Amino acid sequence: MVITRNAPWHWRGIFCAACLALATPALAGIEGGERHKAHPPWMEPGLIDLETDLETIREQGKRGLMVLYTTVGCSYCAEFVKRSLNDPVLQERLRDNFISVGLEIFDDAEMTGPDGADLSIKAFAKEQGAEMAPTLLFFGPDGQRTLRAVGYQTPERFGLILDYLIDGPSGISFRDYAEQRTKSRPRDPSPYPALQADPLFVPPPYALARQPIAADRPLLVLFERVGCAGCASLHANVLALPDVREILTQFEVVRLDADDDSTPVIAPDGRRTTPAKWFADAGFSDVPAFLYVDENGNTVLRNDAVAERQRLLNMSGLVLDKKYLDGWSYQRYARSKAIERNRSAQ
Repeated sequence: MVITRNAPWHWRGIFCAACLALATPALAGIEGGERHKAHPPWMEPGLIDLETDLETIREQGKRGLMVLYTTVGCSYCAEFVKRSLNDPVLQERLRDNFISVGLEIFDDAEMTGPDGADLSIKAFAKEQGAEMAPTLLFFGPDGQRTLRAVGYQTPERFGLILDYLIDGPSGISFRDYAEQRTKSRPRDPSPYPALQADPLFVPPPYALARQPIAADRPLLVLFERVGCAGCASLHANVLALPDVREILTQFEVVRLDADDDSTPVIAPDGRRTTPAKWFADAGFSDVPAFLYVDENGNTVLRNDAVAERQRLLNMSGLVLDKKYLDGWSYQRYARSKAIERNRSAQ
């Protein structure tokens, strides 16, 4: 079954998202910017039929399919469209090599997946792990997923993704490719000459085992590295905020150096590791990176994309409120909190 992409989904959801945008207090950075309304016109083919899109890709000799999951009212989505998709060089590379499809995470409308199966757009998002907006999904001509990138991708990061998919060597993961590219560039420590201390951070030794005995509070592991401008921004513009600091006091917060291959760490599952190995094993490819673990040692959430104040509050709240145990995604939790803020503002 296929339907037209411009068919309306939940108009109530669109109306609420617009109201939420108006009710959100003025913020700096991405979260204080524009709110997502629609995908670029060139991402709007007539049918939501990814199986047919793949046939076209094979006929035209393109490299694959990109699916962009967003949600109405999402400032991170708007920033990605404005800065990364509208970059003329990046857009040309994308359109020359891929067919691009834009979908809404909460859309109940029917679609056809790469394998020809009919399901809802919302169910496909869950199936593919697109639980935070924006999420990029890339599929090869054979319909196999080649990459998933969760969260806002800067133009530089999006360019790296395209480099990997178009020109990267075969048989290497994007994480390893990104690490190689990072280490091959001369490091400029001036944006962040040393890892910044903070009383929120638990000092070593890092004995973080939560099995077989559960801890009394969840764990947040923050990975950083020297020279990381995003890490400097996180400390100055997010971790310094009173409401962020207040919510993080409910966690055991550990900050590790993603390049440290010598400091011993006992991970939540009891295995012995180092910060660098843990960073790699978690699949992270950028810093700052956030790893949330519950009291029993289960990983709840990973994010190595940009996270400003509200996104960090929502990630932390999802863990503290234990909504993940009810099957809630990050985006569902974020939407529920936005609705609460809107109601309290009325």
